[in-house]
Amino acid sequence: MGSSLMAQDIKLPAPNRSGGKPLMQALNERKSTRSFLDKELTVQQISDLLWAANGFNRDDKRTAPTANNKQELELYIATKNGLYFYDARNNLLKEVKKGDFRAHTGVQDFVADAALNIIFVSDIEKASSRQHAYTSCGYVSQNVYLYCASEGLGSVARGSFNKDELSELLDLKPNQEPLLTQSVGFIK
Repeated sequence: MGSSLMAQDIKLPAPNRSGGKPLMQALNERKSTRSFLDKELTVQQISDLLWAANGFNRDDKRTAPTANNKQELELYIATKNGLYFYDARNNLLKEVKKGDFRAHTGVQDFVADAALNIIFVSDIEKASSRQHAYTSCGYVSQNVYLYCASEGLGSVARGSFNKDELSELLDLKPNQEPLLTQSVGFIK
């Protein structure tokens, strides 16, 4: 990541949409990891990860489906340098806050060691229903798992976090709700 992720907003490089392991191999290697090296992802890896998770692969469609194409799910990430909102349309990380808030994204000790933690936030008013919002979240989380398996990275989805703390930390609106968090990093 280096100093480029210390800028206020970070224009990510174009995602590499080719490469990685074949799907069946990635599925075979997909697993949850709770032990991470203290090593940052590159800006290219972050771009590829976020695009694979929920980026735009067509003009108005994303890599993960949503009911009625509501696209109610947005991603935030916590790194050593700060909290960022992933602007998928512009392939941009928008700084929310400077500082290391990784430990605030969950109750487990290992979340502070992961290179980054993804916070899945749904606009509940925009979603077809709460159930659909959680379903969409599952699709995006699985995309993260598959990207990580394809690239030799570790990941674990986590439901143990303080929603109120994350909402306040991210300065979310009342209609926005954190649904899930997921740690990503190099396997220890």
